[in-house]
Amino acid sequence: MVRKAKELSALEVKRLAGEGRYAVGGVSGLYLYLNGGRGSSWVLRVTAGGKREVMGLGPYPEVGLGDARERARAAKALFAQGINPKTQRQEQQSALKAKQASLKTFKEAAVAYIAAHGDGWKNPKHRAQWTSTLETYVFPVIGNLMVQDVTQDGVLAVLEPIWKTKNETASRVRGRMESVLDWCKVRGYRSGDNPAAWKGHLDLLLPAPTKIAKVRHHRALGYSKLPEFMVRLRKQPGTSARALEFAILCAARSGEVRGATWAEIDEVNAVWTVPAERMKAGKEHRVPLSRAAMELLKAQPKIPGIEHIFPGRTGKELSDMSLSKVMRDMKVDAVPHGFRSTFRDWVGEETKHSSETAEQALAHMLMSKVEAAYRRSDGFQKRRLMMEEWGQYCVPNAKSESSHTSYYRRWL
Repeated sequence: MVRKAKELSALEVKRLAGEGRYAVGGVSGLYLYLNGGRGSSWVLRVTAGGKREVMGLGPYPEVGLGDARERARAAKALFAQGINPKTQRQEQQSALKAKQASLKTFKEAAVAYIAAHGDGWKNPKHRAQWTSTLETYVFPVIGNLMVQDVTQDGVLAVLEPIWKTKNETASRVRGRMESVLDWCKVRGYRSGDNPAAWKGHLDLLLPAPTKIAKVRHHRALGYSKLPEFMVRLRKQPGTSARALEFAILCAARSGEVRGATWAEIDEVNAVWTVPAERMKAGKEHRVPLSRAAMELLKAQPKIPGIEHIFPGRTGKELSDMSLSKVMRDMKVDAVPHGFRSTFRDWVGEETKHSSETAEQALAHMLMSKVEAAYRRSDGFQKRRLMMEEWGQYCVPNAKSESSHTSYYRRWL
């Protein structure tokens, strides 16, 4: 006959001393393990299905004697039904952890999305813009919502206040919310339709951007005024003025010029090769340099230890406002990027060069993927002739004999 343990009172349990295992009675198999400074705990020892099971019921004295007995009775009842409460508890804890891992706020998800994709964005400025727009427009509204709780109403609460007044920004914000929520669905953080999707969803609730957004072109100088402007520009001192002059002669973007290094210049063949990572289209771009452009480079000092052709005061790349400041100081109502439009208008109105050649010079991406797939040539030799004519139009006196004249004679 199995000896039944004496049923101890709460006071008697409190008086137990010395490390060891003590049967407290009331429920067979219920013990209090006293472990001294390492803490004490309740343990249920039971045989179920011919197997000895040892199950913890909580720490003592946080769990009192009465609660320990109730837990022990409930566990034994489950064992009697063929249910292992230890396994059941582990499964519940695992499910809880999985649920907690899937609970992310929109802000947490957006930060994770940027971390996952940011390194693939070629322009650090793009990453900064992502973060800035989300922090400004999205996080204050739905940032603290769990992603599975983001609904159409939440998305509209972000977009409606800025949709008509800042439509270009609002469109980007919508696209970024859609990307984050799509990512959350794939990661298992939410399910169902994407409330930020445009086609077949928000396009039925908001006016199309093309219906309300006015197209704003970069302010450009008319090409007929360019030669006179270039005369004034060449009298302006400073590296920023020379960078603007070079950008005009090459019909290049400001960022491409500000980041230009001497290593990119082939002085023998008069070619500037802009690496793919600094091009908007992500593709290497060769620029045939006119005599005017080469004369400018020849006059530009090469500073030991400085790789940039047009360095700022610290020796690093010029700021993105430096070229704009030159134009403001000259009181010209245009922006540096507008000179690319000036160049494009000049080609179309004053030359017989093809539209395709002009677009290649501007390094524009082809709208048609089919056309892009079949076009292999970058029209370099045709662009060589066009850029030389452009250089002569911008700087008529750049026709003097130079160390590069023999090269140009091959093409002109």
